[in-house]
Amino acid sequence: MASNYPQETFTTTTILPGSLIHQRREAVAANTLLCQLDILKKTGRYDCFNLKWHPVYSRAPEVWPVPDHLFWDSDVAKWIEGACYLLHDHPHPKIDASIHELVGLIRSAQQPDGYLNLHYIMVEPGKRFTNLRDMHELYNAGHMIEAALAHQHLYKTDMLMEPILKYVDLLHKTFGPAEDQIHGYPGHPEIELALLRLYHRTQDPKHLELASYFINERGNPTGVNGEHYYDFELRARGDDPYKRPSYHTEVGGCKWYYSAHKPITEQETVEGHSVRAMYLLTAAADLTRVSSDKASGELRKATYRLWNNMTQRKMYVTGGIGAVKQYEGFGRDFFLPQGTDEGGCYAETCASIGVMMLAQRILQYDLDSRYSDVMELCLYNAVLTAMSHDGTAFTYVNQLASSDADPAKRSDWFTVACCPPNMLRLLGSIGGYIYSDNTSDGSTSVDVHLYIPSKHTFTVDSQERTLAQESNYPWNGTIRFTLDGPPDNALSLRLRIPAFAANTWHLDPPLPQTQPLKGYLHVPSSYLTTTRSFTLSLPTTPRLISPHPYATNAHTLTLARGPIIYCVEDVDNAWVTDHFKSVRLDPVCLEHVHEDDVHDQGTGERYTALTVVKGARMCDVEAVERKMAGLPFCEVPRDNRHAMANGVNGTHSAGDSTADSEETKVIEELRFVPFYFRANRGGKGHSRVGFARAD
Repeated sequence: MASNYPQETFTTTTILPGSLIHQRREAVAANTLLCQLDILKKTGRYDCFNLKWHPVYSRAPEVWPVPDHLFWDSDVAKWIEGACYLLHDHPHPKIDASIHELVGLIRSAQQPDGYLNLHYIMVEPGKRFTNLRDMHELYNAGHMIEAALAHQHLYKTDMLMEPILKYVDLLHKTFGPAEDQIHGYPGHPEIELALLRLYHRTQDPKHLELASYFINERGNPTGVNGEHYYDFELRARGDDPYKRPSYHTEVGGCKWYYSAHKPITEQETVEGHSVRAMYLLTAAADLTRVSSDKASGELRKATYRLWNNMTQRKMYVTGGIGAVKQYEGFGRDFFLPQGTDEGGCYAETCASIGVMMLAQRILQYDLDSRYSDVMELCLYNAVLTAMSHDGTAFTYVNQLASSDADPAKRSDWFTVACCPPNMLRLLGSIGGYIYSDNTSDGSTSVDVHLYIPSKHTFTVDSQERTLAQESNYPWNGTIRFTLDGPPDNALSLRLRIPAFAANTWHLDPPLPQTQPLKGYLHVPSSYLTTTRSFTLSLPTTPRLISPHPYATNAHTLTLARGPIIYCVEDVDNAWVTDHFKSVRLDPVCLEHVHEDDVHDQGTGERYTALTVVKGARMCDVEAVERKMAGLPFCEVPRDNRHAMANGVNGTHSAGDSTADSEETKVIEELRFVPFYFRANRGGKGHSRVGFARAD
């Protein structure tokens, strides 16, 4: 079975100029690479493999017990990886020279037995592999593996792969089920998915064996002498079991935080730290693709079960996941507050990138648009919002509503800087998420998951072909496909039909008597041999969406158009003083939505803005509080009770200014911009996605 790893297949796809994704990829190539390189140098990360003492090593950690420098290995590795992706089509002598220098430093830092981790070489020598739960040794190793894969792919040398393979050999000897091995696994998954990619490259069974062990041993309640491994290693270190990290909510190890409270196959709901859960499930999904034994079957069932729990009960309308700031993770089912002063919302960038990774892996064996729809939702909203238009400023947290405590703003870097280089890695390899090629029994199918103007090269019967898609997506849903190369009876296409266009899509020339299967339209070779160019139309009219009726924000409405989720900002609505908390949106407001094609002069961005005209209302909170008269409630007028009982949202219609009361006032114009574009134009940092319904 073909791997279709996007980190390898992206080179077969060229992103065409003019699209939003092309603009963002050009930004990371032109700006992000150099900005992050400069930060790596200024902060000491760049030179850390010189193995010279740095003052940060002595600093008390911001988040005990994790030292502030603990991720420096992976910060460097992720930058190398992302840079290697971009150098394929964006040559840059300075970046190239820096990669070579960093690889030389990494090689020189490796210990004689292959060990390679900054903290345990410099700060705590002799204590390696004594705190797998918290100290990220294996997480860093995973990112080193992925950097080596990208480096080898670009340079066709083993200068980085050689030391990494030596390190992996050491890990394989150290971890496993044998009596003389450590029966542990990483607190932060990452190495598992990296080892599976490494196995695909090397075909060395040791790499598959180690990945499988880490995945399947995780959560074993009797892993070492009848006890959970994390309990065993804590006792072996002599740590106080009642002293807990700030990200633990309870005494006793908080194993659910690490997705290690049970074996994966026994987990009913997705729990804990959202990034860890996504990296773990990405590896689990990939392992089930590689293996076909009974255990893999149970693992696949668990992956589906946890995906469903996440998307149906624990995901925001933007594709963000993780509602709880304390541990950067999932809350209980349906706990989805929009912002800090509503009870939470974290939606870390890396977590939504992890969702994309997981969706992409599942699609390799289960072609179903419910996975690619979520992949697209994350990309255009929860992920793209995490980087400024020019690729120089970032968000770690992506709340759906701002507050005085957490206004919508960006930073150039973070102490734990996983998110900025993750944007680099994703956008560098984004071409690999658009298409999948599958060959079986002499036939080839190309699956189109994302609609991004691009040209994809593939082979049929050893002959090169290209498939191009041209559009102004996501602003316009008309997509023109063109096949280049001689017609071939062995080629078919499968095109995703997004949920927002499930009943409105159109293919021209038409394809008779064909309906999408699991959200993908099958275009057979009989059509393609005579039709070398065709158009898929996916109407992108504005629509209102609402969360699950049990969700914390169940009674909110969000404006969407195509795959884009919209928000409001004070930049366009200067009257706001309360982060739009008092704004109510009328369900009939779609009758009064104006679309404008905007070319923002300050940023150069082009997008479709939406304006709701007299379809929103502002609540006079002070008037309501006067009406409450010191009680924790106020009476609902009888006419409103009657209207609600009959399924009517209030007694007024959008645009009816006579419906003003003491408590509400019609907003003449409420201007919306794409959620990904927030915090790009200054302002006070007031922003919101979902609005209470106007009654």
